[in-house]
Amino acid sequence: MTRKRQRMIFVVTGLISLGVATGLVLLALGDNLVFFHGPSEVVSEEFPPQRRFRLGGLVEEGSVKRNEDGLTVEFVVTDLVNVVPVTFTGILPDLFREGQGVVAEGRLGADGVFVATEVLAKHDETYIPADVVDALKAAGQWQGD
Repeated sequence: MTRKRQRMIFVVTGLISLGVATGLVLLALGDNLVFFHGPSEVVSEEFPPQRRFRLGGLVEEGSVKRNEDGLTVEFVVTDLVNVVPVTFTGILPDLFREGQGVVAEGRLGADGVFVATEVLAKHDETYIPADVVDALKAAGQWQGD
């Protein structure tokens, strides 16, 4: 085998290995990407039951209900146009309360209830996550500056 042929085999093998590695990285990233949606988007679009995404909006006043087990909480997320019921089992952030911004990560159940695996709350009285602000602006309900 000539040196030219050996180099060619080495280069082709390297390119194939690089392509396989790139494909595996893209496949892993695709499984871990989580997109943000507001309640109006969730109501107007059909989401596959196993698709993970983030739901953001405001916790509707009077909607928080704690179950007897002490860990399961049901509440409603709204963008002041549409609402999506949410259930979460776990410990909520200390700053979680009604009327405040929230982002919940999880999946939409077949019954239309969003099953959250993680809940993120604002960190002070003036902060609302940028994605929530964008969703409220898109719905024409943003009251801030």
